[in-house]
Amino acid sequence: MKIVEQIKQPIDYEMELFEQKFQLSMSSKVALLNRITHYIVNRKGKQMRPMFVFLVAKMVSNGEISERTYRGASVIELIHTATLVHDDVVDESNRRRGFFSINALWKNKIAVLVGDYLLSKGLLLSIDNNDFDLLKIISIAVREMSEGELLQIEKARKLDITEAVYYEIIRQKTATLIAACCSLGAASVKPGSEHVERMRKFGELIGMAFQIKDDLFDYGEEKIGKPTGIDIKEQKMTLPLIYVLNQANKKDKRWLINSIKNHNRDKKRVSEVIGYVIAKGGLDYAISKMKAFQEEALQILQVYPDSAFKNSLELMVNYVIDRKK
Repeated sequence: MKIVEQIKQPIDYEMELFEQKFQLSMSSKVALLNRITHYIVNRKGKQMRPMFVFLVAKMVSNGEISERTYRGASVIELIHTATLVHDDVVDESNRRRGFFSINALWKNKIAVLVGDYLLSKGLLLSIDNNDFDLLKIISIAVREMSEGELLQIEKARKLDITEAVYYEIIRQKTATLIAACCSLGAASVKPGSEHVERMRKFGELIGMAFQIKDDLFDYGEEKIGKPTGIDIKEQKMTLPLIYVLNQANKKDKRWLINSIKNHNRDKKRVSEVIGYVIAKGGLDYAISKMKAFQEEALQILQVYPDSAFKNSLELMVNYVIDRKK
């Protein structure tokens, strides 16, 4: 059995029901919108985010969930999908999960409006049901994601990024949404309890490990969809590079910064930078940090009694680290 199917097994029924509810939550009176949302739904990814919501909710409540849990999962997925549609416009990307992106098929103007529509549907789903605690969790996540993206853009211009700033960027950009999934799951069944903050921290740690793993792919650790060196071409400062920059002597540092700033389109130069980062222990350092986040996340789960849901969450934490793409 594939690892993702194994993780999903204890919540198979909930995930099937969620898909029906999620499709309904997207519906509109505008035919064009329905055509686009239908396209989005039929090209969904692994749906890790709603899986986090259901697994956490069931773990902290001994298998009990409510309508609020389904709404929480729908809100997360609506808002996540909205950010992906907007991201593709910002990045001028024509592909998403191997298919054409919304902006590639329907142009930027429509893509931005569809993203706005999905965002508003998510907010209204919470407001109409008085789920204000859930709305607060997701609104904070959206704010942080925007700040993280802008912080990364600002730092890419100057290349003056420290390890602490890097952690702040990935916490906001990536970890905050997974943290929101986990705290939403807990809040949907145990509002106002200590589980909400504990699970938020759990999700944040997984998100940090997830992003570092993504950054490692840029160094050709595995054969994945994106070519190696993309982050360097885009002047994105990731942990392996930050580490070696901080360790490098003045001459090497000048060469590295010059390569990233002025020669990031030169394939030979980019592969030299990748070789340097690997040789100077950048990857080993990043892997050790990623594993530290993983360990801390697994430690949080030890508070809970053994269950199929806890096992799936442990599998999920390990999958984040071991995945090949």
